[in-house]
Amino acid sequence: MQKIKELYLSYKEIINYLIVGGLTTVVSLSVYYLCVSTFLDPASPVQLQIANIIAWVMAVTFAYVTNRRYVFESNSASLIEEAGKFYASRISTLLMDMGIMFFTVSLLHMNDKLAKLIVQVVVTVANYVLSKYIVFKKQ
Repeated sequence: MQKIKELYLSYKEIINYLIVGGLTTVVSLSVYYLCVSTFLDPASPVQLQIANIIAWVMAVTFAYVTNRRYVFESNSASLIEEAGKFYASRISTLLMDMGIMFFTVSLLHMNDKLAKLIVQVVVTVANYVLSKYIVFKKQ
């Protein structure tokens, strides 16, 4: 048990980041499914995108709060600035996700499921790096 504790403490930030990422995915999917099963119609392209946007905003908000507290243990007094950097970084990786998917699937004709798996790894690493070195950078 002591060995597991030492291992956790050695990789605490990365382990907590992956746990928070998994929970963020649960939030995103739950909010999306709640939206389309209660008040938005996924058959309507506009309402589908509204559900997707609501889910993304809720997931990113959850990710900010949990990353701030449990992963990077930030105590920055400027919450607005820090949150702004977090949202900006997540928008940039969303655009990166879309760009890589377009390039790999639309231009290179790669299988979309394989491309999405690759993109998820790239985006996860990019989100971690941006969070660690820009958003929650230690002073």
